[in-house]
Amino acid sequence: MVLCRVMEDGTSMSLGHMGGTSEAHDARQCGTGEARDIRQTLDRIGDKWSLLVIGMLGSGPMRFMELRREIGSISQRMLTLTLRHLERDGLVQRTVYPTIPPKVEYRLTALGETLLESIKAIVRWTLEHRDEIAEARERYDARLNELAAVPS
Repeated sequence: MVLCRVMEDGTSMSLGHMGGTSEAHDARQCGTGEARDIRQTLDRIGDKWSLLVIGMLGSGPMRFMELRREIGSISQRMLTLTLRHLERDGLVQRTVYPTIPPKVEYRLTALGETLLESIKAIVRWTLEHRDEIAEARERYDARLNELAAVPS
């Protein structure tokens, strides 16, 4: 199945991969029907912050500042955007309680909860193979350093 048209250099033409290029396309123009839907969903759940937010909400509802404090390195703007996108996709529910000041809470929807096992599997795989990945990176970097040291 073709997920998306591929540029000559092999990069995806999806929204998340086209920043700054002269051929930038909206993700909706990337493929048709099912392929486009798959690409858009993978772009969303595979971005830098969404999996982390989903994983954190897997332990229960959280307020915005709790999420931000726990993540640490995310800006307020990026967390807001991430939560909005996840809410739009039906993965996160935002609840505003009528208090002063208003209390806003985020929780996974039933659909969002279906992602938890997959996320946990990816985290388990990462933990199980982190030493192998670190070793592979070291070998790769050593090869690059050797090549860079060779006079041309």
